[in-house]
Amino acid sequence: MPLAKQRPRMEYPEAVERMEEAAATLPIHEIGDSGLDSEMAYELISSELLLDGQARLNLATFVTTYMPSIAAKLMTETADKNMIDKDEYPQTAELEARCVSILAEMWNSPGHEQATGCSTTGSSEAAMLGGMALKWRWRERMRKAGKPTDRPNMVMGANVQVCWEKFCRYWDVEPKLVPMEGNRFHLEAPQAVAACDENTIGVVAILGSTFDGSYEPVKEIAAALDKLEEDTGCYVPIHVDAASGGFVAPAIQPDLEWDFRIPRVQSINASGHKYGLVYPGVGWAIWRNEEALPRDLVFDVNYLGGHMPTFALNFSRPGREVVAQYFMFTTLGREGYRRVMQGAQDVATHISGEIAKMGPYQLISDGRELPVFAFALNPDVSNYTVFDVSDKLRQAGWLVPAYSFPENRQDLSVLRVVVRAGMTMGMADNLLEHLREMTEFFESLKAPLPGPDIDKRTAFAH
Repeated sequence: MPLAKQRPRMEYPEAVERMEEAAATLPIHEIGDSGLDSEMAYELISSELLLDGQARLNLATFVTTYMPSIAAKLMTETADKNMIDKDEYPQTAELEARCVSILAEMWNSPGHEQATGCSTTGSSEAAMLGGMALKWRWRERMRKAGKPTDRPNMVMGANVQVCWEKFCRYWDVEPKLVPMEGNRFHLEAPQAVAACDENTIGVVAILGSTFDGSYEPVKEIAAALDKLEEDTGCYVPIHVDAASGGFVAPAIQPDLEWDFRIPRVQSINASGHKYGLVYPGVGWAIWRNEEALPRDLVFDVNYLGGHMPTFALNFSRPGREVVAQYFMFTTLGREGYRRVMQGAQDVATHISGEIAKMGPYQLISDGRELPVFAFALNPDVSNYTVFDVSDKLRQAGWLVPAYSFPENRQDLSVLRVVVRAGMTMGMADNLLEHLREMTEFFESLKAPLPGPDIDKRTAFAH
């Protein structure tokens, strides 16, 4: 064994001593009297952020956690661009217009109708803009018919993302949430039509439910609403919330009719920062033609120089995410998006197929629509819950959410896996290996695990 001599005590550099002192005395809930050196501030903050989870192992979020490094470089170079200032940044505005055109074509907009649209901070803002257009058009129809406009409602499944409940509350619209029933976990045509009346501003159809990744049958819902109008004269348009599916379906399910090929679909929203493959901060709202977007919702401003029509809930916002979206369209092309989405779906179906072979689990969905699936425990499992499985996976670094379904199916609790770009088959097999080990442990239990009541578990928001 080699010998080692005692070494003299090492004196820490002054910068290290100052950083340790700063970390100990820095106020965190109020601004300090004096600032820190920028490098020291960087070290302190970056060290604190190490406590966050590993984004690539987060199978809860739909949001993009991987982009090519060259895309991140482009976003850094364009961080100062303000999307609202189209006079100062005309080329950024041009890239936004190109993205709108690309999406309109991707969603099969009839050429003669000339779709119109805009970027947003995300699909939630885009959804609210779509909802506002529906309400304004409904109100105008009712006024022309000499009917009251004080009781608007919107029809949607109970599986909608929370942004739609926010829309209804903020814009004073009654939400008609069609509950889940049995093994029906999303909105279908008969239930949608049954909930409609002359005060319905529109039906929201979801292309990719956050609960299980399934698509709602937009074409069938539209056909049922066609029949309703034929029988009663009641016109009800459709808005498609394609937050995730708007980029997936055109790539790997091109024959699925859900978009502007259906005349009743008046508007579509999607999230660029989900399967659009851009880091957080960009969504898209597209209307099938100018008539679908009431003119009095569009504001014209000129105090930044130039003439700028705008329809948004925000004013100033970053332009770099729009630049990044155009970069992804440019670098991937149609075939690249197909390859990425097919790869994600292959990984999702591989994981779901292997989980189905594990004794205690049953699939709710399998990832063949969105590359997303949900699974539950078999009814005869009593010694542990999906919440225990989720907690155990978290200990290994995997974030796999467990949650209960909405009203009418609150008896069903599931785990959900979202496969995004950047997750490989190797990572999938690592997840499966951890899940098998944990399942073996849970199955060896002789009595139920102690733990908090279900209603005290950490909630998961869709």
